[in-house]
Amino acid sequence: MTSFTIIGTGSMANAIGGLLAEGGSSVSYISKEETGTKPLEGDVVVLAVPYPAVSGIIAAYGSQLDGKVVVDITNPLNFETFDSLVVPAGSSAAAEIQAKLPAAKVLKAFNTTFAGTLAAKKVGAEPTTVLVAGNDTAAKELLVDAVAAGGVKAIDAGSLARAHELEALGFLQLTLAVGEKVGWTGGFAIVA
Repeated sequence: MTSFTIIGTGSMANAIGGLLAEGGSSVSYISKEETGTKPLEGDVVVLAVPYPAVSGIIAAYGSQLDGKVVVDITNPLNFETFDSLVVPAGSSAAAEIQAKLPAAKVLKAFNTTFAGTLAAKKVGAEPTTVLVAGNDTAAKELLVDAVAAGGVKAIDAGSLARAHELEALGFLQLTLAVGEKVGWTGGFAIVA
Protein backbone atom coordinates (compact mmCIF):
# COMPACT_ATOMS: atom_id res chain seq x y z
CA MET A 1 0.00 0.00 0.00
CA THR A 2 1.33 3.39 -0.97
CA SER A 3 0.97 6.31 1.43
CA PHE A 4 0.16 9.77 0.09
CA THR A 5 0.23 13.17 1.73
CA ILE A 6 -1.88 15.67 -0.17
CA ILE A 7 -1.05 19.31 0.46
CA GLY A 8 -4.32 21.12 -0.19
CA THR A 9 -7.94 20.56 0.75
CA GLY A 10 -9.81 21.90 -2.26
CA SER A 11 -11.88 20.07 -4.86
CA MET A 12 -8.87 18.63 -6.71
CA ALA A 13 -7.21 17.51 -3.46
CA ASN A 14 -10.38 15.73 -2.40
CA ALA A 15 -10.99 14.16 -5.82
CA ILE A 16 -7.41 12.86 -5.99
CA GLY A 17 -7.48 11.67 -2.39
CA GLY A 18 -10.81 9.92 -2.86
CA LEU A 19 -9.58 8.16 -5.98
CA LEU A 20 -6.37 7.02 -4.29
CA ALA A 21 -8.20 5.86 -1.15
CA GLU A 22 -10.66 3.87 -3.28
CA GLY A 23 -7.66 2.09 -4.73
CA GLY A 24 -6.41 1.12 -1.28
CA SER A 25 -3.77 3.80 -0.74
CA SER A 26 -3.36 5.56 2.59
CA VAL A 27 -4.14 9.28 2.25
CA SER A 28 -3.56 12.18 4.63
CA TYR A 29 -4.11 15.89 4.01
CA ILE A 30 -2.29 19.07 4.98
CA SER A 31 -4.30 22.29 4.84
CA LYS A 32 -2.93 25.71 3.98
CA GLU A 33 -2.88 26.58 7.69
CA GLU A 34 -1.00 23.38 8.59
CA THR A 35 1.68 23.76 5.92
CA GLY A 36 5.10 23.62 7.49
CA THR A 37 3.83 22.45 10.88
CA LYS A 38 2.15 19.14 10.04
CA PRO A 39 4.63 16.41 9.05
CA LEU A 40 4.78 14.76 5.64
CA GLU A 41 3.56 11.23 6.38
CA GLY A 42 3.39 9.86 2.86
CA ASP A 43 6.00 8.40 0.55
CA VAL A 44 4.29 10.47 -2.15
CA VAL A 45 3.48 14.16 -1.69
CA VAL A 46 0.82 15.66 -3.96
CA LEU A 47 0.94 19.43 -4.43
CA ALA A 48 -2.79 20.07 -4.89
CA VAL A 49 -2.50 23.84 -4.64
CA PRO A 50 -2.37 26.77 -7.05
CA TYR A 51 1.07 27.25 -8.59
CA PRO A 52 1.84 30.46 -6.63
CA ALA A 53 1.62 28.45 -3.37
CA VAL A 54 4.32 25.95 -4.39
CA SER A 55 7.31 28.13 -3.45
CA GLY A 56 5.99 28.52 0.10
CA ILE A 57 5.52 24.76 0.43
CA ILE A 58 9.05 24.11 -0.78
CA ALA A 59 10.38 26.70 1.67
CA ALA A 60 8.34 25.18 4.52
CA TYR A 61 9.38 21.56 3.94
CA GLY A 62 12.73 21.83 2.13
CA SER A 63 14.87 18.75 2.69
CA GLN A 64 11.90 16.81 4.10
CA LEU A 65 10.93 16.35 0.44
CA ASP A 66 14.27 14.68 -0.40
CA GLY A 67 13.76 11.15 -1.67
CA LYS A 68 10.00 11.55 -1.88
CA VAL A 69 7.88 11.36 -5.00
CA VAL A 70 6.45 14.87 -5.43
CA VAL A 71 3.42 15.13 -7.72
CA ASP A 72 2.81 18.55 -9.24
CA ILE A 73 -0.79 19.02 -10.40
CA THR A 74 -0.52 22.76 -11.05
CA ASN A 75 -1.24 24.68 -14.20
CA PRO A 76 0.96 27.78 -13.97
CA LEU A 77 -1.50 30.21 -15.54
CA ASN A 78 -1.52 33.95 -15.33
CA PHE A 79 -4.81 34.05 -13.44
CA GLU A 80 -5.20 37.82 -13.97
CA THR A 81 -5.39 37.55 -17.76
CA PHE A 82 -5.85 33.83 -18.51
CA ASP A 83 -3.78 34.40 -21.63
CA SER A 84 -0.37 32.92 -20.77
CA LEU A 85 1.65 30.61 -18.58
CA VAL A 86 3.95 32.18 -15.99
CA VAL A 87 6.92 29.81 -16.35
CA PRO A 88 9.79 30.48 -18.77
CA ALA A 89 9.13 29.55 -22.40
CA GLY A 90 9.97 25.91 -23.01
CA SER A 91 9.91 25.09 -19.29
CA SER A 92 7.15 23.90 -16.97
CA ALA A 93 6.06 24.25 -13.37
CA ALA A 94 7.19 20.67 -12.80
CA ALA A 95 10.67 21.41 -14.20
CA GLU A 96 10.93 24.49 -11.99
CA ILE A 97 9.94 22.38 -8.95
CA GLN A 98 12.47 19.66 -9.86
CA ALA A 99 15.21 22.31 -10.09
CA LYS A 100 14.35 23.47 -6.54
CA LEU A 101 14.08 19.88 -5.25
CA PRO A 102 16.93 17.99 -6.94
CA ALA A 103 16.76 15.10 -4.43
CA ALA A 104 13.02 14.53 -4.98
CA LYS A 105 11.37 12.55 -7.78
CA VAL A 106 9.02 15.11 -9.36
CA LEU A 107 6.10 13.95 -11.47
CA LYS A 108 3.53 15.95 -13.42
CA ALA A 109 0.01 14.49 -13.20
CA PHE A 110 -3.67 15.35 -12.75
CA ASN A 111 -3.34 18.79 -14.39
CA THR A 112 -5.27 17.72 -17.51
CA THR A 113 -8.30 16.50 -15.54
CA PHE A 114 -10.95 18.33 -13.58
CA ALA A 115 -12.11 17.27 -10.12
CA GLY A 116 -15.51 16.31 -11.54
CA THR A 117 -14.02 13.91 -14.08
CA LEU A 118 -11.81 12.29 -11.44
CA ALA A 119 -14.78 11.80 -9.11
CA ALA A 120 -17.06 10.51 -11.90
CA LYS A 121 -14.23 8.49 -13.45
CA LYS A 122 -15.61 9.49 -16.84
CA VAL A 123 -15.18 12.25 -19.40
CA GLY A 124 -18.42 11.99 -21.32
CA ALA A 125 -18.75 8.29 -22.09
CA GLU A 126 -14.99 7.65 -21.91
CA PRO A 127 -12.94 6.69 -18.86
CA THR A 128 -10.96 9.51 -17.25
CA THR A 129 -7.27 9.26 -18.06
CA VAL A 130 -4.51 10.69 -15.89
CA LEU A 131 -1.33 11.51 -17.81
CA VAL A 132 1.90 11.13 -15.82
CA ALA A 133 5.28 12.60 -16.83
CA GLY A 134 8.56 12.28 -14.97
CA ASN A 135 12.14 11.11 -15.15
CA ASP A 136 11.93 8.35 -12.54
CA THR A 137 10.37 5.20 -14.02
CA ALA A 138 9.65 3.54 -10.66
CA ALA A 139 7.94 6.70 -9.35
CA LYS A 140 5.76 6.88 -12.45
CA GLU A 141 4.83 3.20 -12.15
CA LEU A 142 3.92 3.69 -8.48
CA LEU A 143 1.56 6.58 -9.32
CA VAL A 144 0.11 4.90 -12.43
CA ASP A 145 -0.64 1.75 -10.39
CA ALA A 146 -2.25 3.73 -7.53
CA VAL A 147 -4.44 5.72 -9.96
CA ALA A 148 -5.47 2.59 -11.89
CA ALA A 149 -6.34 0.83 -8.62
CA GLY A 150 -8.71 3.74 -7.94
CA GLY A 151 -10.62 3.02 -11.13
CA VAL A 152 -9.37 5.40 -13.82
CA LYS A 153 -6.85 4.98 -16.62
CA ALA A 154 -3.33 6.28 -16.24
CA ILE A 155 -0.71 6.61 -18.96
CA ASP A 156 3.02 7.20 -18.70
CA ALA A 157 3.36 10.32 -20.87
CA GLY A 158 7.16 10.28 -20.93
CA SER A 159 9.95 12.22 -19.29
CA LEU A 160 9.56 15.35 -17.20
CA ALA A 161 10.20 17.33 -20.39
CA ARG A 162 6.64 16.33 -21.43
CA ALA A 163 5.28 18.39 -18.52
CA HIS A 164 5.61 21.39 -20.85
CA GLU A 165 3.02 19.91 -23.22
CA LEU A 166 0.81 18.67 -20.38
CA GLU A 167 0.70 22.19 -18.95
CA ALA A 168 -0.17 23.61 -22.38
CA LEU A 169 -3.01 21.08 -22.61
CA GLY A 170 -4.17 21.96 -19.08
CA PHE A 171 -4.01 25.66 -19.98
CA LEU A 172 -6.18 25.10 -23.04
CA GLN A 173 -8.71 23.03 -21.10
CA LEU A 174 -8.97 25.64 -18.31
CA THR A 175 -9.42 28.52 -20.73
CA LEU A 176 -12.15 26.58 -22.55
CA ALA A 177 -13.94 25.92 -19.24
CA VAL A 178 -13.60 29.52 -18.03
CA GLY A 179 -14.90 30.67 -21.43
CA GLU A 180 -17.84 28.27 -20.99
CA LYS A 181 -16.92 26.31 -24.13
CA VAL A 182 -16.74 23.08 -22.09
CA GLY A 183 -18.14 22.26 -18.68
CA TRP A 184 -16.15 21.57 -15.53
CA THR A 185 -17.27 17.95 -15.81
CA GLY A 186 -15.97 17.77 -19.39
CA GLY A 187 -12.55 17.85 -20.91
CA PHE A 188 -10.28 15.73 -23.04
CA ALA A 189 -10.50 11.94 -23.18
CA ILE A 190 -7.94 9.52 -24.57
CA VAL A 191 -9.25 6.60 -26.55
CA ALA A 192 -6.63 3.92 -27.08
